[in-house]
Amino acid sequence: MKRILAAMLAALTVFSTAGCAKPDNSTEPVTPDQQVEPAPTVPQEPVLTPEEQAEQERLAAEQAREKRLQALLDSMTLEEKVGQLFFVRCPETNAVEDISTYHLGGYLLFGRDFKDGDSWLTKEQFLEKIQSYQDAAKIPLFIGSDEEGGTVTRASRNPNLFEEPFKSPQALYNNGGLDAVISDAMTRNTGLRELGINVNFAPVCDVAADPGSFIYDRTLGQDAEATADYAARVVSAMSGAGVMSVLKHFPGYGDNEDTHTGIAVDNRPYEDFVNGDLLPFLAGIDAGAPFVLVSHNIVQCMDADLPASLSASVHQVLRETCGFDGIAITDDLAMDAVQAYAKDGAVAVMALQAGNDMVVTTDYRTQIPAVIAAVQDGTLDESVIDNACLRVLRCKDTFLRIPENNP
Repeated sequence: MKRILAAMLAALTVFSTAGCAKPDNSTEPVTPDQQVEPAPTVPQEPVLTPEEQAEQERLAAEQAREKRLQALLDSMTLEEKVGQLFFVRCPETNAVEDISTYHLGGYLLFGRDFKDGDSWLTKEQFLEKIQSYQDAAKIPLFIGSDEEGGTVTRASRNPNLFEEPFKSPQALYNNGGLDAVISDAMTRNTGLRELGINVNFAPVCDVAADPGSFIYDRTLGQDAEATADYAARVVSAMSGAGVMSVLKHFPGYGDNEDTHTGIAVDNRPYEDFVNGDLLPFLAGIDAGAPFVLVSHNIVQCMDADLPASLSASVHQVLRETCGFDGIAITDDLAMDAVQAYAKDGAVAVMALQAGNDMVVTTDYRTQIPAVIAAVQDGTLDESVIDNACLRVLRCKDTFLRIPENNP
């Protein structure tokens, strides 16, 4: 028994000694240069305001869109890219077939296009006609018309489409001020959009002082400042109606002769344009106009030799002075003022070299092959075609929505 008690006491002594033993703290002291670095902190994402978040999302969407459109451009043949730069008068024959044959960018409709022979088309017939054009297009078509009101009307002359031809902005302004003009612009362009017309070659931004001059009746009939206000508000109204506007006739027609039938030379000093004629275009550009149409006038203070539509100097004023980055488009290349340059389709090559993104023409069956040949023989750099075509694609995607599965 004594032996058992002794053994238990010995075991208890061992356990007690072990339990009371101090830990071994005999490690070397840590010097300052040996201290452990604290774990790096993870930077916190900045908290964005709703406005900043929206802007970030907008920029991301714009970058994705630009990438998509660039991929579309890269997939296109030279023939397809060149065709997109032609906004042509709708032909009397082969209108559907030519859309795919020439890869056309748009059709410009005149009075005959609202008829079937001598009979006015019904709304249903016209819509069917326009849809057949869009169905034939790989990329949505611009469908345009000149519906200025007054002396220049197309669709509204068809009594099956509109009750009466639209009045001129000048007549409306004289009777009801600018509010009457804007109300009419909304009505007119809403009606056009319902017909499938997505581009109206309006408003006229020209300022003319002489009531007897060629362009006067098509203008607002007011000074540059009033015309600038008019241009900005009409562009906004048209955009609200879903119709693209075309500011014309850059850099300002003034009191010059009719370029449909001959050459017009403008001798005014540059200051007159800066202080007057350019103001409505600047206002329309600031309001978001997607197109500016360049006239055939020879504006000597900008280029003493070439019509504005064929002048790189005039386009430099449009791009750099006016800050326009949309589609620069010629007046009709069938007009007499540029006939001296029209041989063998060369006028379209000159127009694109000058800085236009699109040309308005009737003779596209000659001019499109001429442009393609000019690229192939090095006369016209393909980068000019690419830059212009990309502008066209951007505009079409903004207003007409190019399908994302295209190509």
